[in-house]
Order: sequence, then C-alpha cells, then structure tokens
Amino acid sequence: MKRDNRIVWINRLLLPLLNILTAFAVTAVLFWIIDVNPMEAAEVLLYGAFGYEEGIGYTIYYATNFIFTGLAVAVAFHAGLFNIGGEGQAYVGGLGAGLAILMLDPTLGAWVFIPASIIGALIFGGLWALIPAYLQAYRGSHIVITTIMFNFLAASFMVYLMVHVLRDTGQMTPQSELFPTNSWMPFMHDVAAGLGYSIEASPLNLSILLALVCAVLVWFFLWQTRWGFAIRATGKNGSAALYAGINPKHIIIVVMCISGALAGLVSINELVGYQHRLIMDFHLGYGFGGIAVALMGRNHPLGIILAALLFGTLYQGGAELAFEMSNISRDIVVVMQGLVILFCGALDYMYRPWLIRHLAPVPKQEELSGVAI
Repeated sequence: MKRDNRIVWINRLLLPLLNILTAFAVTAVLFWIIDVNPMEAAEVLLYGAFGYEEGIGYTIYYATNFIFTGLAVAVAFHAGLFNIGGEGQAYVGGLGAGLAILMLDPTLGAWVFIPASIIGALIFGGLWALIPAYLQAYRGSHIVITTIMFNFLAASFMVYLMVHVLRDTGQMTPQSELFPTNSWMPFMHDVAAGLGYSIEASPLNLSILLALVCAVLVWFFLWQTRWGFAIRATGKNGSAALYAGINPKHIIIVVMCISGALAGLVSINELVGYQHRLIMDFHLGYGFGGIAVALMGRNHPLGIILAALLFGTLYQGGAELAFEMSNISRDIVVVMQGLVILFCGALDYMYRPWLIRHLAPVPKQEELSGVAI
C-alpha cells in the first residue's frame, strides 16, 4: 500500500478509533474513582443500548438526531465554516414543521402532512442560518460568534411563542395542541406490524430513513457535483478558489442554508415522529453533539452515521446506567460526550506523529532528497 493511502487510513480510521478508546479509558478511570466497576458499567451500558428491542429502538432514535446535526456541521465545515448554531436551527426548524401541520386542514392525509412538515423544517432551519451567513459573507461577522448568538435568540423566540402564542388552550404547560394522528411519522414497530413482524414499541420512526437518505444526498452533493467541488475547494483554499472564479460569498450563503436546513430536520424525528406536538427544548444537546459527531466521522456521511450510532449508544446506555447504578447520574452521558469531544477535537492529532512514524514512514530516498512529512 502506498504511503499516501496509509496516511489516509490513519487519519480516517486509526486516529478516531484511538481517540475514542482513550476517551473510554479516561471514563473508566472516573468510574473507578467514584467506586464503580468499569467493566460492570460497560456491561450495563451496552445492555441498555443493544440488549433488548426497545433499547435498540431508543439507541437508533437518538442516533437519528445526531445524523441530522452531524451532517449539518459537516456540510459547513467542508466550506471552511464552523456552524455552532445547530441548536437554534433545529429549534426553529421545529417551529416550521409544527406550523406546517397546525395550519393545514386536519382531515388531510399523511401524504400531505409529512412532506409539508419536512419542507417547513427545511425552510425555517435554513432561513435561521441565512442571517448569520449573510453577516459573515457581506458584513465580515464571524460565523462562530453569530451562530452562538442565534442559539440564544432562537431559545428566547421559542419561549415567547410557546407561552404566549402557540400554547394549547387551557394548558399550563408551554406546548401546542396535539398534531392530528394522520400527520404523525409512522413508528417502526407499527410499520413492522403491518409487514407481519412483531417488535417492541419504541420512539424509533421512519425519520431514520429520512436521515439515511440525507446522508446519501450530502455525499452525492459534496463529491459528485460542481457545487460540491466549489464548496470543498473554498474550504481547502479560499484564495485559490476565488482565483478560479468561485464566489466565496455565494458559497457561504448556500452552505449555511443547507446546514441549517439539515439541522432543522431534527424536529421531524422529535416532534412529528415522537412527541406529536410542539414542545419546549426538544432540541437540547443534539446541536452541540452534532459537532462531535462530525469531528469523529471526519465530516464524511458514512463516518457520521457510525459516530451518531456511538452517541445514540451513550444516550440510551447512559440512561440505563443512571437507572441501574445509584451512584451514577444521567449527567455521566455529558461527561462521556465531553471526553469524546476532547480527544476527537482538541487532541485529535495526539497520536498522529507516532502512527505516521511507525505505519507510514518516509521512504529513505525521500528523506535523502529532503522531502518533509
């Protein structure tokens, strides 16, 4: 295998694997410090995530949200943009999905409601990302700062709407009226029952298929189209892309709108597929978790799917840990996520020099000619 190919495998496979194992090793030390057997904790976590049908359903249900937000971060990252606004874009995307359902005739069929809610989530999520994109492209405001600010704006905006505008009549809880049953995204256990199979009920719904379709579309868009080439060229070298005739302002606008739209689809899984009404804070954790998912998945759709499954495992398995072990709280999931983010983000290349030195050394003739790594 050529040295360049070995370096690709090191960056895409070995580095993420070692970083994840390091994060788990540190987590094991933390368990030991709080007097928890790490092996028992791992067994409980894996059983909660994959040991029974309902647990598997919850794991994939959580993973679906992370696929959407991971893809959102990855699309922006390929253009050299760091979209931190997935939380706000997912939240406002939920508003678009909810309004699309609540404003339609409740007697309409699912073939109208579900596409309408998807379109509403895409449009509202994309429009919420459009404003920071415009500020970056035409006013020079940094995308990281503006997207973080827009997370807080989205939270305040949704609180006002849920409390004063969309709250169901006669309810103290800030939530909308229940969506019509014919607007619900079908549950997987209902689909399986219709096909003659019996599986345990869980929140898992057909949104997982939508997430996988989005992953394929993102791959095709970024690696098989002229727009995708322009986006990746801008992310690799903006000056060279500009010299080649690519307008970076247009790229910023297009990429951020796509990124926000993908984040908005979290609401299809959460609201249309499970909660069946607009509720407060359905998005919490998925936007920021998507950053780690994209980093772990090396901003490639296949890697993002695998990383999202890992985070879904942590979510569901962490809940099982908190239930089974009295000295572990649900916050252990946040700790594990933080360690994964630390080692896959801030310390991403900690092992790279060692791996390159031993698995892809510079050939002797290149060393003699002065070629650097």
